[in-house]
Amino acid sequence: MRILVVSDTHRDAFALRRAILAQPEAEAVIHLGDGAAEAKEMKRRFPEKKFFLVRGNCDWENSLPVEEVAEFAGKRIFFTHGYTYNVKYGLGQAVSAARANRADVLLFGHTHTPLTEYDGGLYLMNPGSLRGSDGTYGTLDITPAGIVTNIVRCD
Repeated sequence: MRILVVSDTHRDAFALRRAILAQPEAEAVIHLGDGAAEAKEMKRRFPEKKFFLVRGNCDWENSLPVEEVAEFAGKRIFFTHGYTYNVKYGLGQAVSAARANRADVLLFGHTHTPLTEYDGGLYLMNPGSLRGSDGTYGTLDITPAGIVTNIVRCD
């Protein structure tokens, strides 16, 4: 199963649409915040995909949660924008929350800096910011052989 992971689109609906079209095999899209309006628009445009959204610090006036836990292909994913866990100053709080939720994967945004790591049984990924021509997004593949995280640069 492939999941498209995006964050920090900041009103760039074109970039979000381009990423979705570039990953047709992705069954789900997780938007990690700061782009709720365009994420909701793409959810309407691509009804065949499952969308999961959390609120970022720039997503004013909406009722999205700041974090979620979902299970995909038997793996638990904890996802958040990251501002409530101070990810700009370190990953400790977010990693602790993911572990407390028995997650296999931690997804977060907010810093606009792409990252993939593996930390003692926990996969971490920040897809970076999708906004603009040099944006980035992530793919998360869950297969019987394991989990693979990947950062894709938009060209």
